[in-house]
Amino acid sequence: MDILDLFYKGGPAMWPLLVLSILSLSVIFERLWFWLRILTQEKQIVDRILDAAQDNWQAAADIAKQASHQPVGRFLYAPLRFAKTDVETFRLALEATAEDELAGMRRGEKLLEAVIALAPLLGLLGTVLGLIQSLRSIRIGDLGTESTAGVTTGIGESLISTATGLIVAIISLAFYRLFQSFVVNQVKVFRKAGNEMELLYRQSPPDFSNITSPIVRENFTPPRKPGKTRLPEPPEPPNLPN
Repeated sequence: MDILDLFYKGGPAMWPLLVLSILSLSVIFERLWFWLRILTQEKQIVDRILDAAQDNWQAAADIAKQASHQPVGRFLYAPLRFAKTDVETFRLALEATAEDELAGMRRGEKLLEAVIALAPLLGLLGTVLGLIQSLRSIRIGDLGTESTAGVTTGIGESLISTATGLIVAIISLAFYRLFQSFVVNQVKVFRKAGNEMELLYRQSPPDFSNITSPIVRENFTPPRKPGKTRLPEPPEPPNLPN
């Protein structure tokens, strides 16, 4: 019995299961390629930037900008793109960029969660529909005779959709947990790299005022503190002649 024959015998529920399996596989292959590129280059990028920051912050900024195609490169470059920063601004830039990068790493998780929840239910629905169709053809006078053999065959075929739904959900769940573990590991990597970068900054803050570089640096203007707006003083009335 080939796969195509099993697909048709599984009933109408096999079509939405096919769509869910295609969506799940597309997310899985895209995320695998995404994580493969990160895990093979991340450690080298972090080591190069931190080693350069010990001697020359400008060289560290150049390396981080060149590695901006990687999440950790964008993360470490975030505080170095400002011309003037203090310790608080340095930390805020790291934290804000880390949140954005980690959110991008979780892309596709919602779709996998939907597949994990829907696939078993659709498989069960296909089985129930197959059982209804098989039991509808049973007549009381045929019980115990050879004519009920087709009914048992139909019941067995109706279980194909349940098995298919479980297979799709199990595969999606396995990769979902794998990708979650990668994200948790990235949190540790970002925290460690950010702490080391901040420690180097506290020991020897960068000074970009005397450095000419093709990199365009941004001036950071802190937000104005909330409070009462100071209105301009009204003009004094002119002196009128008596």
